[in-house]
Amino acid sequence: MGMVLRAAVLLSSLLHCSAFLDLSGSSEIKGVWKDSVTLPCAYVPVEDLVQQTLTWTVVHDKGSGAIIRRDDSGDHILLSEYRDRVSITKDAPGNVSLLILSLEISDRGTYTCQVTWRDSNNSLIAKEIAIRLEVVKVAATKPIIRAAEPGLTLPAGASTSLSCEAGGSPPISYRWFRSGPAGTAELLSSGAELAWPSLRPSDSGTYFCEAHNRAGAGAVQRSDAVHLTVTEIPQTELVSGGTSGISWTPWGPTTTADLPITATTSESGVGYPGKNETIHEFQRTGLSLYLVILIAVVCGAVVFLIISLITCIRKPKDGQVYDVKFHNSRAAASSSTGHYEEPISASENHYVMEVSKNKVSEEVNKNVSGSVASPQESEYEVGDAS
Repeated sequence: MGMVLRAAVLLSSLLHCSAFLDLSGSSEIKGVWKDSVTLPCAYVPVEDLVQQTLTWTVVHDKGSGAIIRRDDSGDHILLSEYRDRVSITKDAPGNVSLLILSLEISDRGTYTCQVTWRDSNNSLIAKEIAIRLEVVKVAATKPIIRAAEPGLTLPAGASTSLSCEAGGSPPISYRWFRSGPAGTAELLSSGAELAWPSLRPSDSGTYFCEAHNRAGAGAVQRSDAVHLTVTEIPQTELVSGGTSGISWTPWGPTTTADLPITATTSESGVGYPGKNETIHEFQRTGLSLYLVILIAVVCGAVVFLIISLITCIRKPKDGQVYDVKFHNSRAAASSSTGHYEEPISASENHYVMEVSKNKVSEEVNKNVSGSVASPQESEYEVGDAS
C-alpha cells in the first residue's frame, strides 16, 4: 500500500512539473532571404529541475539532422551548412530560441526544439516543439530619409548628414539625388548616407534617395523629397568713412585708404561669392608683392656689402714702392792745381718712394765721375727695395 502511495505522489509531481515545462513558440515563421530570423522556443524554469540537453533538428529538401546541441560541455554545431550562421540565445534562463543568420532559400523546412530536464530523483523529462520556416524574397520598400540633426535649416559651416533606410531582402543599394530645374535630378553619390562636413549656402536644395535589391524584379523605390536650407553667416558691412586707420606691417605703416573698400549686402555669398572676398584677395596680393620687394632689397644690400669688403681687404701681392731721389749736381772739371764743386741748386728735387710692405726706405747715391760732357748733367738713381 505504501509503494502505491509513493508512486502516485511521484506521478502527480511529474504531471505537475510537466504542466509548468511546456515549451512555447510559433508553429510557422517567415524569414526574409539574406536576412536573419529567430525561431522562438522558451519555457518557465522550475525549481529542482535542471536542463540537461537542448537539441535543434531540421527536416528540409536537403535531408534531416541535428543542427546544434547544448549540454554541460557547451554548444556544438553538427551540420556544416549552418556553421557560423546559427546560435542559441543566452540572454535569459529558459529562452532557448535559435538564431539563423543570412537566410538561404534552402533553409526552408521544419525545425524542432527538444529540451530534456533532470529532476531531483535523476528522472529525465523531455519536451519538444516544431516550427515551420518559410524563406521569402521581399522587394525593397519605400525608403525613409532621416536627418542626423533635428530640423533641416542649418547655418553655413555646420556639419550634417542624411540617412536613407529601406526594408526588404538585403543587400539593398542606395543612391542620392538632388532635384534640378524642370524635373531633372543630379546623381550625387551611392550609399545609405549623404554627409556634409561643412555646409555652404550653395548646398541648399531638395534631396531624395532611391533603394532597390535583387528581389521584386529589381524594382526601384524612391523616398519623399526633403528640402535642406543653409543660412548664410552674417557679414559685417564695410563703408568708406572720413577717417582712416593706421596699421603697421613689415614694410611700414599703411592706412585703410590704401585698400579698396567693398560694401557687402545680404546677397553676398549666394550667387555673388566674389563680392565679399575683394578685400581679402587684395590684402593677400599686396602682402605677397611687398614681401618680394623687401626680400629683393635685403639680398641686394648683402651682395653690395660682400663686394665692398672684398675690395677693401684684397691687396696686390707683387706691388712694391720704390724710393727715387733726384740729384741735380754740377761738378767742375778737375785740374792739377785745384778742385771746384758747385753747390746744389736750391731747386733740387728729391723723390722718395718707400716699400709699403717692409716700411723701409732705401736711398741710393752714386757719385758722378769726372769727365761729364755737360756741366749741368742730371743723374737719376733708382734703388729697388727688393
